[in-house]
Amino acid sequence: MKQQLTLNWLIPLIVILTLVAAGVGLFWMDGTDTYPFTTVHGETVDIYGKGLYSHDTVFSASTTRGTDMVTLFVGLPLLLISFALYRRGSLRGGLMLSGVLAYFLYYGASLGLDKAYNSLFLVYIALFSACFYAFVIAFTAIDLTQLSSRASDRLPVRGMAVFMFIVGIGLAFIWLSDVVTALLNNSIPAALGPSTTPVTYTIDVGIIAVACIFAGTQVLRRTSLGYLLFATLNVMLALVGAMVIGQTIMELAAGIELTPGELIGKSASFVIMAGVAIWLVSRLFQNISTSKEK
Repeated sequence: MKQQLTLNWLIPLIVILTLVAAGVGLFWMDGTDTYPFTTVHGETVDIYGKGLYSHDTVFSASTTRGTDMVTLFVGLPLLLISFALYRRGSLRGGLMLSGVLAYFLYYGASLGLDKAYNSLFLVYIALFSACFYAFVIAFTAIDLTQLSSRASDRLPVRGMAVFMFIVGIGLAFIWLSDVVTALLNNSIPAALGPSTTPVTYTIDVGIIAVACIFAGTQVLRRTSLGYLLFATLNVMLALVGAMVIGQTIMELAAGIELTPGELIGKSASFVIMAGVAIWLVSRLFQNISTSKEK
């Protein structure tokens, strides 16, 4: 592993910024009751009215508070553990760190780009910036030659690749179905709320779904880049599955009624995806030797 000294101050900075952003978002609940609001699209939505997310919809605020909860109590411990392993020169630790930072980059982008403006906006910018550069540094610190020499020929590359294709196509279908339905009905996506555009759809479809499909093609070729992308994406997907659980808990606590289709089609599917991701990335880690011999 290439040790990058810049991470020695970027990771603590990310921890501090996350404690502020997620801690305030989760625990600050002062404010008024929900109230109706007419969006620029002429739709009436319910605004949360409380805490940091007082200007977001009830749905958006509750899902973000669920994300804050998982990021604080699952994401941060994994970040610290993977960073400690990385500093010891562990290749597996470096791969895990890359995936955890990918999740934090997603988290920072979601706060900075998708949430209604609030008093922590500068914190969001700092968090997004720190996560972006930390991710790039950690991702490029992986020695691809070393990874190739340590990866076993026994890796189930076909199963790994198929899973990446399913996730990429599935993500695109889940989000694009909302957009295509809205276009056909000359309406707006159901989850848009008071926002002017669905930022999450752009990130998930334009970046993550494409990355999953590309990773699948590279894994089939048994390239080091494919293994690196696979580890990064699947660690992130495991955390996203935990995030969806937290979001669902907070949505139900906020009184949002979720249909069986929503629970099964989106929530349950992400949890299953996370379970498979954990299993497959564990197989990858088990088949990476601690020496350069396969």
